[in-house]
Amino acid sequence: MSETSENEKDQFFYPIGRYRGDFSPQRLAFNANLQEFAQRIGIICSLETGGKISPDEAYDQIKALWKQLKASKSALIDTPQDRPELPPEE
Repeated sequence: MSETSENEKDQFFYPIGRYRGDFSPQRLAFNANLQEFAQRIGIICSLETGGKISPDEAYDQIKALWKQLKASKSALIDTPQDRPELPPEE
């Protein structure tokens, strides 16, 4: 298979949407992680629906992906410079 058709196949199976919103490298990276999460969830659901994996295995895989996404958010988005400053309490 040629390099071009391989790239086209990857783009078909793993489409990447454009990032829209306030730009920062961290937000762009998290957006890519979020899109990959959504794609992998769809694949896992399809495998479970098709009887290729058990519901318990699907649940465990989704739970592991969710933990990875939460860790990604904590590392990339939940940083002090991204949080708005609150006014002082009176």
